[in-house]
Amino acid sequence: MRAFLILEDGTVFNGKSIGSTRDAISEIVFNTSMTGYLEVLTDPSYAGQAVVMTYPLIGNYGITPDMESEKPWVDGYIVRELSRMPSNFRCEGTIQEFLEKHDIPGISGIDTRALTKILREKGTMNGMITTNENYNVEEIIPKLKAYTTGNVVEKVTCSKKEVLKSLKNVATPKKVALFDFGAKKNIAQSLRERGCDVTVYPANTTAEEILSSNPDGIMLSNGPGDPEDCAVTIENIKTFLAKGEDKPLLGLGLGNQLLALAAGAEVLKHKYGHRGATQPVQIVGGQRCYITAQNHGYVVDGTTLPNDWKEWFVNMNDQTNEGIRHAEKPWMAVQFIPEMNCGPKDSEFVFDNFFQLLNK
Repeated sequence: MRAFLILEDGTVFNGKSIGSTRDAISEIVFNTSMTGYLEVLTDPSYAGQAVVMTYPLIGNYGITPDMESEKPWVDGYIVRELSRMPSNFRCEGTIQEFLEKHDIPGISGIDTRALTKILREKGTMNGMITTNENYNVEEIIPKLKAYTTGNVVEKVTCSKKEVLKSLKNVATPKKVALFDFGAKKNIAQSLRERGCDVTVYPANTTAEEILSSNPDGIMLSNGPGDPEDCAVTIENIKTFLAKGEDKPLLGLGLGNQLLALAAGAEVLKHKYGHRGATQPVQIVGGQRCYITAQNHGYVVDGTTLPNDWKEWFVNMNDQTNEGIRHAEKPWMAVQFIPEMNCGPKDSEFVFDNFFQLLNK
C-alpha cells in the first residue's frame, strides 16, 4: 500500500505503508543511530514524535527483549528500507508486525537523507503520515502548523508509586526516589545493580511526600516534550532545592532541563535536536571526549545559570549545554543518556559518581 509523508512546509514524500494505516500528525525528528532501533521505539521521550531513522536499513535483527518500556511511544516510524527477514537468535518478530500490533503508522522507501537535510536546514517541523491518496495539501498544512505535543509527560508517567528492590546483596541498600517523567527501564536497573532500592514516583508527586520517605538521594528522569509545560514539577523541584538539605540529586535528559528551570536558568528549543548514539561531550575545563547517546530537542542556556550553578558538560559539535552542577551542593544533571542499553558506555561513571555521593 502506498503511503505519504507531508511536511508543514508543503514537501511530500511518497513511499510504502508499514504498520498501521491510520493517519498520524506528529512532530518529525531524526535519529542517527545505526543500532538500537527497538530502544528508540520504546523510549517514552519520543512520545508525540514520529522518528526518522537515518541509517538506511532498519530491522535486520527484528524485535528482541531490549525494550526500554512496556510498549512503543513513537507516533510514527520513517525508514529508508525495512528488513522483512530479520535474523537473530533472540528475534521474536518483525518491526512490521510490532508496528501493526501497537497501531503505529509508518512509511518506508523514502529518501531519508533528503528528509534529514530538510529538518537540519529548516529545523524540526510537524508532518503527517497518511495512506489517503486523495489528500489535500492545502487542507492539511493548517492542521500541521496547529499541532503541538502538549504536556506529554502526563501521558507517559506511571500512575502510582512502585518500589523496586536492589539487585545486589547488600546489608543496607541505599534508597533512591525516582521522579518518573518518562523513565526508561534501564535507569532503575542501573541503580538497582549498584545496590539501591528504587521507589518510582509519578511526575506530579509533591516534594514533601518524597522527602517524608527520607530517601538517600533523588533522581529526575528523562522524558518527552517542552520542559516549560511541566510547571507543577518545576515547583516541586524548587521545593526540594529549598528543603532537601544536602541529599544528592541527579537529573537525566528532561531532568537536566527541569532542574535548570527550577534553579532559575532558561531553556531553549534546539533547531533540530540531538538524537543518536555518537554525540561527543566534554567536561567543562577537561580534555577527554565522551561519546554519548542522546535524545532531546531542548537545551539549557548555560549563560543564564545563576552564580551558584555551573556548566558541567558541553557538546563538542555545537557547544550547547550537556549538564549542570551546583557549586557546593551534591546536585547535578546531564542532558545525555549515561545508561543507554545499546551503548555507548563512556558516561556510565555519572551513575557511579551519584552512588558514591549516596554513600558519603
